[in-house]
Amino acid sequence: MMTAHQAQVCIGIIVILIIYNFWFLYVPYMTWLYFDWSTPEQGGRRSNWVRSWTVWKYFKDYFPIHLIKTWDLDPSHNYVFGFHPHGVLVAGAFGNFCTNYSDFEELFPGFTAYLHVLPFWFCCPLFREYLMSSGSVSVSKKSVSHVLSKEEGGNISIIVLGGAEESLDAHPGKFTLFIRQRKGFVKIALTHGASLVPVFSFGENELFKQVNNPEGSWLRIVQEKLQKIMGFALPLFHARGIFQYNFGLMPYRKPIHTVVGRPIPVHQTLHPSPEQIEELHQTYMEELRKLFEAHKRKYGIPEHETLIFK
Repeated sequence: MMTAHQAQVCIGIIVILIIYNFWFLYVPYMTWLYFDWSTPEQGGRRSNWVRSWTVWKYFKDYFPIHLIKTWDLDPSHNYVFGFHPHGVLVAGAFGNFCTNYSDFEELFPGFTAYLHVLPFWFCCPLFREYLMSSGSVSVSKKSVSHVLSKEEGGNISIIVLGGAEESLDAHPGKFTLFIRQRKGFVKIALTHGASLVPVFSFGENELFKQVNNPEGSWLRIVQEKLQKIMGFALPLFHARGIFQYNFGLMPYRKPIHTVVGRPIPVHQTLHPSPEQIEELHQTYMEELRKLFEAHKRKYGIPEHETLIFK
């Protein structure tokens, strides 16, 4: 939702420039935008200056956000990180992979991480430049293929697999993942021979409280219809204020531990069959569940809690 507000500000700036006829600013930009349109699908345009803004250090330390490695990765290969859960903010994914203040470079030397987000956000003038500067790129098939096509390896595609739909189930204490029908990442991993790595971000769902919206309720029906129309969800959430803890839109200060699991080797198959895709998808879900079960006690999750796959 922070993303939506920032995009609105950027669109507002363009509208103001047009209304007040600052053509010498918006005409050159729009012309350049026309020729630069496909950049989010060609690796983006990251900026170490933007990724090193001090605000991101405060962002990481606020919760705080931690990155935990459980297995060494080979920098001569490319990988697909499946990130779970989506949560409301996806704070763990951004803090760990889109700033220079996480331990990513120390834990995974020789790798470049690309966080894939909805193509919709790259249609917003100005905002797309800010988004790409963090290392974010489109989640389109063409974009993921571009990242995984690096012959010498060393690239990591980070895909938040539950997507917008999963954010509507991002309630504290819930572990519902929308993954059973998400198989595109498996197919693209097979076609490129990229190993799959399950990633679970403990604490991601604890940052906000949502208005109760069980499946079948009028609120959930409206949210799902809007999500299908717009491409992103509108969870009704709240947390704390800046100077008080009772109500506001600032996330709660809850620690986030993003645990990177064991890689699943993938043999390159240019034209995988539905059976091969299904088999690898099942293996991925099993490894994701093992990762969750192995680490949940460390982060205060009761023994009886388990993942729910939808």
